[in-house]
Amino acid sequence: MKRTQLYLDEDIWKALHIHSRQRRTSISDLVRQAIRDRYGSSPANRSKAMQALVGIWRDRNDLRDTGKYVRQLRKGKRLSRIAL
Repeated sequence: MKRTQLYLDEDIWKALHIHSRQRRTSISDLVRQAIRDRYGSSPANRSKAMQALVGIWRDRNDLRDTGKYVRQLRKGKRLSRIAL
């Protein structure tokens, strides 16, 4: 299993939170199941979905240099945050 991070609109998060409590499961499980239902039906569908994502942000000019952003996140007091 791979770990990922998602940014969700408040209304989507609230809906997931309500469903997760009703079903006594985690939001992560709900998201994984929704992704399986949408993209996991066949290798051809998975391939088609991945191809649709290629270059999706290529024309965006409002994004910062992601490499620089990640390096800045990792700077500073990182060791003090993880040290016990």
